[in-house]
Amino acid sequence: MNSFLQLDHDANSACCRSSADEGLDVLSLNENSSLETVLAAWNEATLRLQETHEVLQAEVGRLTKELEAKNHELARQNRLADLGRMASHVAHEVRNNLVPVTLYLSLLKRRLTADAGSMDILFKIEAGFTALDVTVNDLLNFTSHREPHWRAFPVRQLVDEVCEALGPQLDAQAIRVSTDVPPHLLLSADREMLRRAVLNLVLNAIDAMQEGGQLLFTSFDGPQGFELEIADSGPGLNEEQLCKVFDPFYTTKSDGTGLGLAIVHRIAESHGGRVTARNCAEGGAAFTIEIPRHALGAAA
Repeated sequence: MNSFLQLDHDANSACCRSSADEGLDVLSLNENSSLETVLAAWNEATLRLQETHEVLQAEVGRLTKELEAKNHELARQNRLADLGRMASHVAHEVRNNLVPVTLYLSLLKRRLTADAGSMDILFKIEAGFTALDVTVNDLLNFTSHREPHWRAFPVRQLVDEVCEALGPQLDAQAIRVSTDVPPHLLLSADREMLRRAVLNLVLNAIDAMQEGGQLLFTSFDGPQGFELEIADSGPGLNEEQLCKVFDPFYTTKSDGTGLGLAIVHRIAESHGGRVTARNCAEGGAAFTIEIPRHALGAAA
């Protein structure tokens, strides 16, 4: 609203100045002025009014686009809030029912240890419950709104920790890891939240490189703050994926929840930063987590 008030004020000021200028031009004319002089003064006043009109049109267009963008973002936030409330309720209800079922499954395994056929079936049931538990955890992480617990930690150590935990899977898919992150660079952030974000991005990259490839970590101390880029050599992202990749429940996987990247997006925003996605010139996709300058630290 202030922008429009300022616009009205500027428009009025411009019109007043234009009217005043025209008044001066008219006052400078007298009965001895030639028709050519009168027409020149009129033409100059017309040009000034046209310029003022064009400036006002451009400003109105800019403010209209800005308002549309704000309304779109507000609608998105409202949808996310509704989804969050629903997901939180569903997740808690499912978890409450998972606990006793898991307990009974454990008791049943003890009774059937000598029956190989039954144990095989139980292992498959257990795998299903494990997958369901992962989905519930994703929902709970997505609906979590806790504030970051800020502290300084070495980023390289966190990256190495995630890669070590996923080592067997990386080796099994012949994925090479390259890390270009200074070992003594400290970042002030919530370590556990950032670890979850990096883990989700790495899992996403692993899924994109089923036939092997390269996973590259690159850090950059830019003018706006710290950036950590995680790039893969997979097939990259199409236009639809680039537009919707961070939307909750959007997934191209048959067994995905569509919450992994949405959680990364929320973690970045909770730090006052953002996460972006792009395609690499040499192939593959790259995701970049940006943490603002005020959160950056350096090792002594």
